Amino acid sequence: MDTEKNNILAALNRSIEQGLRWLDSHQKPQGFWMGILESNVCIESEWLLAMHFLEIKNDSKVEGMVRGILNKQRSDGSWETYYDAPGGDINATVEAYAALRATGIAVDAPPLEKARKWIFEHGGLPKIRVFTRYWLALIGEWPWSKTPNIPPEIIFFPRWFPFNIYNFASWVRTTLLPLSILCARCPVLPLSDPRRLDELFPEGRSRMNYSLACNRKALSWEQCFLMLDHFLHTYQKIGITPGRETAIRLCLEWIIKHQDADGSWGGIQPPWIYSLIALHTEGYPLDHSILHKGLDTLNDHWLYERDDGLHIQASESTVWDTSLALISMQDCRRDYRNSDTMQRAVEWLLDQQIREPGDWKVKVKKAKAGGWAFERANRFYPDVDDTAVILLVLTRLAGVYKNREKLQEAIDCALNWLLAMQSSNGGWAAFDKNNNLAILTKIPFCDFGEALDPPSIDVTAHVLEACGYLCMDIHHPVVHRAVKFIRKEQEPEGCWFGRWGVNYIYGTAAVLPALKAVGEDMHASYVRKAADWIQTRQNSDGGWGETCRSYMDCSIRGMGPSTPSQTAWALMGLLAVDSGCYRGNIDRGLNFLIQRQKSGSWHEPQYTGTGFPGYIVGGRIELTRKNLEADFRQGTELSRGFMIKYNLYCHYFPLIALGRARDHLSFETHP
Repeated sequence: MDTEKNNILAALNRSIEQGLRWLDSHQKPQGFWMGILESNVCIESEWLLAMHFLEIKNDSKVEGMVRGILNKQRSDGSWETYYDAPGGDINATVEAYAALRATGIAVDAPPLEKARKWIFEHGGLPKIRVFTRYWLALIGEWPWSKTPNIPPEIIFFPRWFPFNIYNFASWVRTTLLPLSILCARCPVLPLSDPRRLDELFPEGRSRMNYSLACNRKALSWEQCFLMLDHFLHTYQKIGITPGRETAIRLCLEWIIKHQDADGSWGGIQPPWIYSLIALHTEGYPLDHSILHKGLDTLNDHWLYERDDGLHIQASESTVWDTSLALISMQDCRRDYRNSDTMQRAVEWLLDQQIREPGDWKVKVKKAKAGGWAFERANRFYPDVDDTAVILLVLTRLAGVYKNREKLQEAIDCALNWLLAMQSSNGGWAAFDKNNNLAILTKIPFCDFGEALDPPSIDVTAHVLEACGYLCMDIHHPVVHRAVKFIRKEQEPEGCWFGRWGVNYIYGTAAVLPALKAVGEDMHASYVRKAADWIQTRQNSDGGWGETCRSYMDCSIRGMGPSTPSQTAWALMGLLAVDSGCYRGNIDRGLNFLIQRQKSGSWHEPQYTGTGFPGYIVGGRIELTRKNLEADFRQGTELSRGFMIKYNLYCHYFPLIALGRARDHLSFETHP
């Protein structure tokens, strides 16, 4: 072994040991890891507005949330949807403004004056999305008649009907039903006179443009649905709505049945907060066990403090963080038999496996449950991504886990569920199967982002990688169809779109290790084209980075300030392909990670995760939406996107890359 390799391996060993010790010290007593899941101020703003509507008085969280919102205000007066975005977001800014006014901040307070100026400079209230309009309607600042009408009668739609609730993505389904009750009842608790938002209507409310932006072609689906929306409002105004009370009762029953074990709904904010408001609107008092549980869980594991402000997580990534932390330990060759940390984490994960059916059962009737959810308390929505990653963990425990029968049974249940969830095009979605009815994206309600959950490249790649570890190679029918889907979705430049991580670096880095795991020829031209693309995106500092803007501007795919997580992804991709020609890129990337490790971990303020980056068609983002491209050019960044920051991505992904790099270098030395 030459001196250079000796030095690299020594540096890798030191960095890995520091990183593993950091993980040990940050494991929760129950055995899991949980990094904070950050998003934007809409989360805190909507909770403050909900507290107003629910008439929750003297809540100790309010002052901290107000400080948190003010701390995040940009110098131009706006609020952004992700770290260091080039422009503010109209929806976040309006919701933050409304929330601050609702808590009593005066209209002439400097933060509000700056925010108001920015709002007017960027089109004012006519530019806000549907969700923001609903919030303004709840507090009496927007007419319910000018919001998209969601009739509760949707609960009656048969399974074969396109607009059946189970044709929507799970996150939409759980949000639609409580919102349908609110659309039917049109509840309002106005702000008191000193707190009204009259100043946002400079020409008066009667002259406000309340219309929704849409495709203006007369024969477009958007126009047809706007006409239908007008009819629904007229129908409701007349007051003859047979079956409505039955529909509302069935919606309430569905909502109550779907409450999570911790009191939330769907493991995310929108269905949780709208369900609380809908139930209260229907007469459930705040001290009712359902509402009490739903409100009380907010005081538990959803809150976090930062910079003297109080914030609320958009979701919680407990299962995801724990499984990836374990993979990082496995890739760093930690011995499970001598690691209490790993043993406690594995037992915790095994206890989280979901054995009861969820909403997925509606379309996948014959399959038995066996997946894992993203969060710790969400039993109705196991997801394919978490299940695939956990399978990667469990299959590598064969021979070292004491109860082999228990382990194999968990693996078999998970694999059978995963295989049953494969969509007809060969790919896998996050929560549902064949959830791709494009017409649903055209209804007015769906301007916020993804209404569907079609197969995505990154989820499919993670399933493929698990299949490879389970000895299913490229000739297996399931694997063959998945690889065909992946090849079809490759971009002309060689990269792949990232649905759940930012962005093309994430997608491409997920695919390459998966192809290797199932035995693909890693010298194939399409594989090398992908690796070459990663190579060309390396920054001068040795790292890789990609801004969230790449979801809006395809000319900057794979470009942005270097981050630890995205550098790790790029390295994971190159290491899966490397035959020597990428060695220099790999060494520079490793040096980037090693040099920037501080106190065992890495610092990363950038957002490298996504919730809703934009409408997805066949796995790719739809780049033909002229209004969004116009928003981008005007500086209104990702006005319909929802980006998130996983606070542990900057730790376990670098460890995974370092561990795989050490194995790679050791193999080169001792083939």
